[in-house]
Amino acid sequence: MPHTSVATDAGVGYSCRELTTYPEFREAAALYARVFEYSGDEYALNSNLLSALTRNGGSAVGAFTPDERLIGFAYGFAGCDANEVNYHYSQAAAVDSAHQGRGVGQALKLAQREVALRWGQRTMRWTFDPLLARNAHFNLSSLGAVGIAFERDYYARPDTDRLVVSWDLSAPGGGRSEPASAPVVSRADWGQEVRDDLGRWIAIPAESGALTAAERVDVRSRLEQTLTVAFRRGDILVASSRIDADTAVYRAIPGEGTP
Repeated sequence: MPHTSVATDAGVGYSCRELTTYPEFREAAALYARVFEYSGDEYALNSNLLSALTRNGGSAVGAFTPDERLIGFAYGFAGCDANEVNYHYSQAAAVDSAHQGRGVGQALKLAQREVALRWGQRTMRWTFDPLLARNAHFNLSSLGAVGIAFERDYYARPDTDRLVVSWDLSAPGGGRSEPASAPVVSRADWGQEVRDDLGRWIAIPAESGALTAAERVDVRSRLEQTLTVAFRRGDILVASSRIDADTAVYRAIPGEGTP
C-alpha cells in the first residue's frame, strides 16, 4: 500500500502504511495498550491476531514519523450483519498522546479505507460513545460517516453504550455541509431531541468528562431513549457540531425510504 502523507500543525510529516512484520505487530499491540491505559490481559492484542486479520479480510495499519517511530495504529476485520450486509469493521484506532489532534487519526482511517477497498468491501462501520462530542464531529462531520443504530451495553458490560456508524467508502473525505444557523439548545436539552425550522437535533454535552456520575447516568438514560426512537423512526445522524462551551448537537434526518 502506498504511503499516505499527513500534514500537521507543527509541519512534521507522517506516513501511513499496512503493518506486515512481527516487530510491527508487537509494537502496535503495545501502543494500543499504552494509549488506552490497558494493563490487564482482558483487552490485550497479540501479534498472531493482527497477522491473521491482515490475511483474512482485515486491516492493521500504522502511522509513522519520518524516523520510523510508530505513533498511530488502527485495526479492523471483515464484518456482516443480520441482514447479510458486508462491510469492513474498524475495531479501534490509537494515536500516541503527543501526536493527537494533528490529523493522524483521519490518515489512519483513510489508510484503512484503502485496505478495505482492496478486499472488495464498499462500506466501513465502527462504533463510539455517543456522549463524546469530539468523536461525533470527527466521525460524522469530518469523515462523512452516518449514524445508523444505537446499541446499549455494546461490550456486554455497563457504561458501554455505542453509536454505530457507516461510512460509504466510495465517497470519503467530507461530511454534509452544516446549516448557517445553529439550533437553540442548552444544558436542559442534553439527551433530548429539539426541533426547529432547520430540522431535528439531538443535544449532548460538549465535554462529557466534566459530568458528575449522577449527571452521566441521567444524560445517558435520556440519550438512549431519544436515539432508540430516532432510529426506530428511520432517521440517520449526518453531522455533529459544537453549539457553545456547554452543548453540542447531532443533526438527524430521515433515512432513505423514511418520511
